[in-house]
Amino acid sequence: MIAVGIDIGSVMTKVVAMKNRSAIYSRILKTKPEQKIMSEEIKKEVVEKTGEMIGRIVGTGYGRRNIPGVDKTITEITCIAKGTNKLFPSVRTVIDVGGQDSKVIKIDENGRVRDFIMNDKCAAGTGRFLEVMASILEMSLDELGNTEISGKAPVSISSTCTVFAESEVISHIASGKEIDEIIAGVHKSIASKIASLAKRVRIEKPVLFTGGVAKNKAMREVLAQELGVEIIVPDEPQIIGAFGAALIAQDDMNS
Repeated sequence: MIAVGIDIGSVMTKVVAMKNRSAIYSRILKTKPEQKIMSEEIKKEVVEKTGEMIGRIVGTGYGRRNIPGVDKTITEITCIAKGTNKLFPSVRTVIDVGGQDSKVIKIDENGRVRDFIMNDKCAAGTGRFLEVMASILEMSLDELGNTEISGKAPVSISSTCTVFAESEVISHIASGKEIDEIIAGVHKSIASKIASLAKRVRIEKPVLFTGGVAKNKAMREVLAQELGVEIIVPDEPQIIGAFGAALIAQDDMNS
């Protein structure tokens, strides 16, 4: 019997299947509108790929209540803390930036949440902000994140609203600013918003960067500069919450 964690985010869904507290299967896919149907397909695929029966499922993320047959639903904050503690036991602060929100989570040596803060009221400071800016600049997200911006003077993007920030970027393009400087400004704008959140919970080192935006090379560099700390990035930063959910499912099976 295996334990399964399913993290249904606003943009991507992450799945981890676990046996003996070790992941034996994982997958990342786009979140579909019909989340209940998607979840049933995921469960069927997990059984087919692992050759194991599912003993327990823990759901997390925005769509956690849309998983048929789920045994328990847990907030992504708790699951990220749990997964981080298992994979990176020395980490005391997690910065998680996804498609629609940013989170800063402080955890103790046992993986319990000590404090957290979220920005989920506006897309500024999230992956959605990057998507909008990439579209304006006619670039893919990969191109945007891999642009070399070291040594570039970032343009000022002061708006806290994505719509107004979009207008600022268009103005910078019209005024003839270098694209690399605009890209640097986009990343600095997000980093400053995340850093502002992080400072409110008084971050402690080491710091882990998770979520889809953690795959963005430029974002990692600018955020580290903004915070003045080194940042650890997992090999697969998007599955930490699903991994933590699977751990909770495994512990429930063993209790």
